[in-house]
Amino acid sequence: MTFGEFIKEKRISKGINLRKLAELVNIAPAYLSDIEKGKRNSPSTEKMDRIAEVLELTDEEIIEMRDLAANDRPNSVAPDISEYVTHHESVRVALRKARELNLSNQDWIKIIEEMEKKSESK
Repeated sequence: MTFGEFIKEKRISKGINLRKLAELVNIAPAYLSDIEKGKRNSPSTEKMDRIAEVLELTDEEIIEMRDLAANDRPNSVAPDISEYVTHHESVRVALRKARELNLSNQDWIKIIEEMEKKSESK
């Protein structure tokens, strides 16, 4: 599924027509139409946040939307991840170290499980 297909599916399921969503998000209907058709890249983070608000997306759906937006752009990551990495030098160091060590998906799962244990103990 693409970012545009995701937005169109959620928009239709909420019973919102394209023009109304474009109006509520403050973008041109033609631009939104192009996004839904995969002819244009995803909008800014601020516009995506507004889309999520208007479409009443769950936290999981917001993550999916951001990941799909990143997938539409080569060599890109979801905007929320990019912002976090940009503002935390230690995260950049950790990611470079992980690349250097060639961490596997299983290694990352173990790291995530450890982080979840720490968050549960707080």
